[in-house]
Amino acid sequence: MTSTSASTCGRPHLGAGHTRTINHMGYQQGSIRAIDTNYDVEWLGQVDYMEMWHRQAEYAQQRADAAGATRDEPDRGVDKLLFLEHPATYTAGKRTQPEDLPDNDDTPLIRIDRGGRITWHGPGQLVGYPIIRLAQPLDVVDYVRRLEEALITTCHTLGVTSAGRVEGRSGVWLPTDVVRGELRPERKIAAIGLRVTRGVTMHGFALNCDNSLEPYNHIVPCGISDAGVTTLTEELGRDIRPHDIVGLMRDSLIAALDGTQPITTSTIPDDGHKRIKVQ
Repeated sequence: MTSTSASTCGRPHLGAGHTRTINHMGYQQGSIRAIDTNYDVEWLGQVDYMEMWHRQAEYAQQRADAAGATRDEPDRGVDKLLFLEHPATYTAGKRTQPEDLPDNDDTPLIRIDRGGRITWHGPGQLVGYPIIRLAQPLDVVDYVRRLEEALITTCHTLGVTSAGRVEGRSGVWLPTDVVRGELRPERKIAAIGLRVTRGVTMHGFALNCDNSLEPYNHIVPCGISDAGVTTLTEELGRDIRPHDIVGLMRDSLIAALDGTQPITTSTIPDDGHKRIKVQ
């Protein structure tokens, strides 16, 4: 059994033996999926984190088993895109350090099997869990970049046009700028953390919509202490609820995974301050 975990903050490793065409942003050409059938897309509402974790594992095992034991056997699986919210929960990935942990004890803390360090999930945050079988040879870098592209497209479409990437960090970020007369530092609006086992993905991304930012004050989000956190609502000055943008997020994600979405650089300007680069 092969398993790969990608960090919510750093760069995942590109496996050896990769032969497909790669452009300057690390994308392969075309679809990253092993099949080209329709997706099973679900909006699940609010689901307990542990319950959803177990459901993901079950779905991922079913998806891997459906691929067949040999290359000659047909893949009868169905790729899933699951959208939901969680009750307030801190999740600590494999690389979480003691200093990252929450200084309050009124929110559950769950140690999980994805890469990266600690983050928070809660009401008002749109969570996406793609359970898909990736094409061979596996390219986790490409998969992360496509998740980023889908999130960036969603942010741009809603009006957060400065959203983009930061070199050395995954997720989606906003640069230091002035918003409605207020100077705001570089800040993260969407996080990514995942696991790939038997070629099938688990976990995924979280896009801050209208959630509280107070829980982030009690942790070092993703182990990064030199940047802030924000939401779509905070940036746009109008309420953006997770359920309202599921359709947009779904379409952006499908286009990115299937390779029909134009590739952009979308890298935010370096504001010149010293960053802590997480390896």
